[in-house]
Amino acid sequence: MSKLMCKLCPHKCKLDIGQIGFCRARSNKEGIITAINYGLVTSMALDPIEKKPLYRFLPGTQILSVGSFGCNLRCPFCQNYEISMACKEDIPTRYVSPDELVSEALLLKPQGNIGIAYTYNEPLVGYEYVRDCSMKAREKGLKNVLVTNGCFYEEPLKALLPLIDAWNIDLKAFTEKFYRNVGGDLETVKQSIMLASENNHVEVTTLIIPDENDSEEEIRSMAQWLASIRPDIPLHLSRFFPCYHMTDKNPTEVATVYALAEIARESLEYVYVGNC
Repeated sequence: MSKLMCKLCPHKCKLDIGQIGFCRARSNKEGIITAINYGLVTSMALDPIEKKPLYRFLPGTQILSVGSFGCNLRCPFCQNYEISMACKEDIPTRYVSPDELVSEALLLKPQGNIGIAYTYNEPLVGYEYVRDCSMKAREKGLKNVLVTNGCFYEEPLKALLPLIDAWNIDLKAFTEKFYRNVGGDLETVKQSIMLASENNHVEVTTLIIPDENDSEEEIRSMAQWLASIRPDIPLHLSRFFPCYHMTDKNPTEVATVYALAEIARESLEYVYVGNC
C-alpha cells in the first residue's frame, strides 16, 4: 500500500502503515491518518484565564486546561518539552473521553470555570480530540480556548472556527530563518492569525530570546503587521529563561522586554510583558 500524507501541517508527513509522523502524535493506522494521542491526557489543571495568556477574554475567570503529548515544531527553548517532545511510550497518560472531559469542566463551574483550554503541548497535533471535545463543550454552554503555535493549514483551522471562542497563538519570531530553525513556517502562522482574527478573539505571544528574535526592527515589524490586521490584537512579550536545549543562554534582560514592549505599543493598543 502506498504511503498516506498527513494534511494537517506544512510537514506533510508521508507515512507507511504504522509509521508515526514528525509530531510524534499522528500515524497511518490501517490506511487512515489517526491521532494516536486521542484522549491521552498528560496534564490537567484549573488555571486562571490570564495564564494562557489571555488578558482580554473574560478576565478574572478560571478555565480547565488539558494537554497531551507531541508537537510539530522543535523549539530548543521549549518550556513544556517533557510532554511536547515525548512519544506515547515515554510518558504516563490517562484516557479521558470527550464526554468525561466536558463532565469534569461542568463540575468545576462553581469554582469559576468557564470551559476548556487545549494547551500545554501543541493541541492541534491531536486535532480530532480538540474538535470532538469542543463540539460537546459548546453544546453544554462551555467556552473553548486554543493555545497553539498556529503552524497548521487553513482547511482544518476553518473547521474549528465555529467551535473556538478564544485563541492564543505563538508568533515565535518574525523571520523565516527563525522558523526554519524550529521546523516551522512563518507564512503559515501568519495565515492562522489572520484567519482566527476574522472570526474569534485572538491574542498573540512572543518569547523574547537574546540574539534570536530581540531586535527592535523585528519587533517593530511584527507589531506593525499585527496592527494591519487589527490594532487591538493583544501582544504578550515574555522573558526567556534558560530551558531544554538552551540552558547555556542567559535570561533576557528585563529592560529589554520593557523596551521592546514600548516599540510594539507604537502600533498596537494592548501590549503586555510576562515573566518579568
